[in-house]
Amino acid sequence: MIINDDAGLRRILETHKVIAMVGLSPKADRPSNTVARYLLAHGYTVIPVNPGQREILGQPCYASLRDIPVKVDMVDVFRNAADVPPIAADAIAIGAKSLWLQLGVINPEAAEAASNAGLDVVMDRCPKIDHARLFG
Repeated sequence: MIINDDAGLRRILETHKVIAMVGLSPKADRPSNTVARYLLAHGYTVIPVNPGQREILGQPCYASLRDIPVKVDMVDVFRNAADVPPIAADAIAIGAKSLWLQLGVINPEAAEAASNAGLDVVMDRCPKIDHARLFG
């Protein structure tokens, strides 16, 4: 289901606590790093997915979603929109509950595929911004 209302966003942010962040940068000045630090500080588990890194923010980093050894609730995507279809396929394959595409990441086909597979899909939004807005 495509989620774009406050009730749906609140439900996801309250219940999807293990977040695989695809494209998380180790650089502190990058938006993905800022979002990850915020989410970690607010009780979420953040699992970095970046094939070029071994660890980010003290968390072990994985080359792909399929390499993560624990159950993932949300896949948060900091990648170009054209890169999203295989990420969505991996999110479906690992049994994630939601696919969250960051601000500016818009891929209707990937969103539809994930939604049709039963995932909640959020597109062109930021969990940090929505969390701060909904939960203060």
